[in-house]
Amino acid sequence: MQTLLLKANSARRLLNLWPPFWGAGIQIKSLSQDFLTCRVELSFRWWNKNANRSQFGGSMFAMTDPIYPLMMMGLLGPKYLVCDSSASVEFKKPGMGRLSADFQLDHETVDAIRSELELGEKYVHNFEIDVRDETGLVVATVSRQVYMRLKRKYRTPVIEQQAA
Repeated sequence: MQTLLLKANSARRLLNLWPPFWGAGIQIKSLSQDFLTCRVELSFRWWNKNANRSQFGGSMFAMTDPIYPLMMMGLLGPKYLVCDSSASVEFKKPGMGRLSADFQLDHETVDAIRSELELGEKYVHNFEIDVRDETGLVVATVSRQVYMRLKRKYRTPVIEQQAA
């Protein structure tokens, strides 16, 4: 078992107090102790409505921002650098009311990512997540590319020479 930067409950509490989440009405409702599942909700408040009186698209996009990197950090441990490298969103219909996104990873995907990272090279994985309204309809699909790599101080000289 690797040493985690933060336990799941601590990470959830800290992100829920983070001003960009708190101010936008974004809340992590659950984050499993094994970092394989996470549920995020976006409240429908007067200050995050757009001109059409639906959820502001930026808030829908933001609710997905740090989640997959957070989950992968928890799964890989502190020896790895994990961050978003790019993202896109496809809005499918106006988001009305409370919205949610259920993030899920499985052991096969995590094992495949670990195998790629063992080579010492950078690895970028594409994750997709649906944002749903209260009736379960998809209002947006977000694609996030997450960059992962063993931190420099943990790379062997052979890996460094191969990367050059």
